[in-house]
Amino acid sequence: MLVVMQEGAAEAQIQAVIDRMVAMGFNVHRSTGVVHTVLGGVGPMDEFDPAAFEVMEGVKECHRIMSPYKLASRSFRPGGTIIKVGGVEIGGPKVVVMAGPCSVESEQQIARSAEQCAAAGASFIRGGAFKPRSSPYAFQGLGEEGLKLMRRAADQHGLLVISEVMDHTQIPMMLGYCDVLQVGARNMQNFNLLKELGKIRKPVLLKRGISATIEELLLSAEYVMAGGNYEVILCERGIRTFETYTRNTMDISAIPVVKKLSHLPMVADPSHGTGRRDKVIPMARASVAAGADGLLVEVHPNPNEALSDGPQSLYPDQFNELMAQLKIIAPAVGRTL
Repeated sequence: MLVVMQEGAAEAQIQAVIDRMVAMGFNVHRSTGVVHTVLGGVGPMDEFDPAAFEVMEGVKECHRIMSPYKLASRSFRPGGTIIKVGGVEIGGPKVVVMAGPCSVESEQQIARSAEQCAAAGASFIRGGAFKPRSSPYAFQGLGEEGLKLMRRAADQHGLLVISEVMDHTQIPMMLGYCDVLQVGARNMQNFNLLKELGKIRKPVLLKRGISATIEELLLSAEYVMAGGNYEVILCERGIRTFETYTRNTMDISAIPVVKKLSHLPMVADPSHGTGRRDKVIPMARASVAAGADGLLVEVHPNPNEALSDGPQSLYPDQFNELMAQLKIIAPAVGRTL
């Protein structure tokens, strides 16, 4: 259920509603907006009378939420969520760009990547320290040493760090290096991992699974939010279809759909979405035009020598070209870059 308090409702009135919701078996999640306080109730009760809450002092209205995801629903925060990381806001007017190589390969490579991405206007350096690969013989990443190298390079160039967490046991270690923890497509429904990420107070970027529906993506976000961590960023990174020309099928339509259904920020990953370097820039442009709050783009100093995902990584000059184009597109849809 959703209880919207009146503007200026007293704290005692809000607490009285919370107490009643708890007594009825609901777990209560509070969202304080600019004007109204919203109380989201998640629990086993399917039948209750909204009027029982609407007559309470300080209550403006009460609604029964029918969607299976309650906290991720647009109803919970109608105005949308802006996630602040350092001095960067994700979900606000600015389109936030997270760029860098697929994986951290060496100190020289990640330092050069950070320098080039920062110069072009990126806010985050992205890179995998732990790499989930389809083949057990492929490069698996440098582990914690890779995180150290990425953190050092980011600090030198005024960037934030985003990297993928693969297992709940890695969370404590990664918190010391990363500003945002990324959940990859393969782990979108790793519910033990999602539950543990709900316990931390650091943003989580959740990628859509390769065969996941939009509802399944939002339900995975619900797992994190139900644990108390509301700082979730959703990511469209392409889904698996019958088409084989591209690595995945980039579902641009998911961006406006999610923006209507959910208050959470939505970013796009055209690199994994297509798997082809020549398609990354067009899909990045389309994502911003469709309303994406940010982009996750793979950029490598020398993609031909990359240890992973070279064919979908942009050359630095291509990334510069993309950023120049986005500076034209973003204002056309009411955004900045």
